[in-house]
Amino acid sequence: GGGEEWRAVRDTIGDTLVVRTVSGSVWGGPAMLVQEVTIGVFEGADEYMLGDPTSFAVAPDRSVVILDSQVPVVRVYNADGTHRTDVSRQGGGPGEYGSPDAVAVLPDGRILVRDPKNQRVSLFDLDGGYLGYWPHPGGFNTSRRFFVDHDGHSYASTILERGTAPWEWRFGLIRRDADGVVLDTVPAPAWDYSPAQLRAAREGSSAVRSVPFSPQVAWTFSPLGYVVGGLSTDYRIDLFKPGGTVLRIEREASRVAVQPAEADERRRQLTESLRRQYGAWRWNGPPIPDTKPPFRELVVSDEGDIWVEVSVSGVLRDGVQPTDADGRVQLRYWEPPAFEVFAADGRFLGTVRVPEGLRVDPEPVVRGDRIWAVFRDEMDLPTLRRLRIVKGGPSEAAGTG
Repeated sequence: GGGEEWRAVRDTIGDTLVVRTVSGSVWGGPAMLVQEVTIGVFEGADEYMLGDPTSFAVAPDRSVVILDSQVPVVRVYNADGTHRTDVSRQGGGPGEYGSPDAVAVLPDGRILVRDPKNQRVSLFDLDGGYLGYWPHPGGFNTSRRFFVDHDGHSYASTILERGTAPWEWRFGLIRRDADGVVLDTVPAPAWDYSPAQLRAAREGSSAVRSVPFSPQVAWTFSPLGYVVGGLSTDYRIDLFKPGGTVLRIEREASRVAVQPAEADERRRQLTESLRRQYGAWRWNGPPIPDTKPPFRELVVSDEGDIWVEVSVSGVLRDGVQPTDADGRVQLRYWEPPAFEVFAADGRFLGTVRVPEGLRVDPEPVVRGDRIWAVFRDEMDLPTLRRLRIVKGGPSEAAGTG
């Protein structure tokens, strides 16, 4: 709220310290995001036209490494957004990449390119020079970020038990030191719950879909060296700190209603999609809930702050028809991203107002008072932008460019 002092209740349950925000925030008013640098153009030189930026990372000098999986190519841009170099090229030779799915930058500036097809992580410097590779299991691509901590450890997604059916896969992260030596695996957090799902099957094929607006597990990794996650049945986020202690962040949150028209178009789109593959499929799971989960995704800043993407009311988009040219259902309602930010010690810092078009996939990067994120316009054309976080409401943001 508007300048109200932050108040919380603390409690200890076993090894878990609970910090429950009751009212107010540390920042007072909402923070704004002021645009500084944009990478990506509608028309222009190839190196400035982004096709599908599925992963990016920010180097210590604020240069940006972008994996454009449409090409595919890994490109480095200077802090001011000018193109610096393209890193290697697609292929199977030394330093080339087959189907890269993520990039990361270590604290010493080395670029890591995760390449499941060639079963390796390739290393480069920021000028594109090839530095060698680390073996890495192949077998599946993932959209999950390639994480790095302050100690120079890297954390790449993996399947913990090979040889099981895909719906039984348990995921985790392979932890490597700065020399690429595998230290251990970090299991993804798990909660005891039955996800609300729809199933479809025919001979030799099956599909599972989540019921829209049903609670899900969201998790990510902190550069401070631990997993952060929560099950969105409640506003409750756990920081799995080293040594087995957990800091649990809780907050009073009013539920956001799912509008009937919003639920209806999701139901029709899912039904239509599954019927294209599975014939006369009928809805066979729980109904779409009347309210949305309190949060959707989690992002952790370089300092360990937790950016919680909270659910908001669906907004009807201008100019989007109920069906496309092929008669397929189009989603006219969308949820503009909105964030609530907590410090690593559980203090509620405040809310962040987000410009239109910001996407949380791929996961934004937050460092100090800057945030880097992919934006998409009404034609779905992507750009990558750096924005300054201005705390304390509009007056402070005035006159900044």
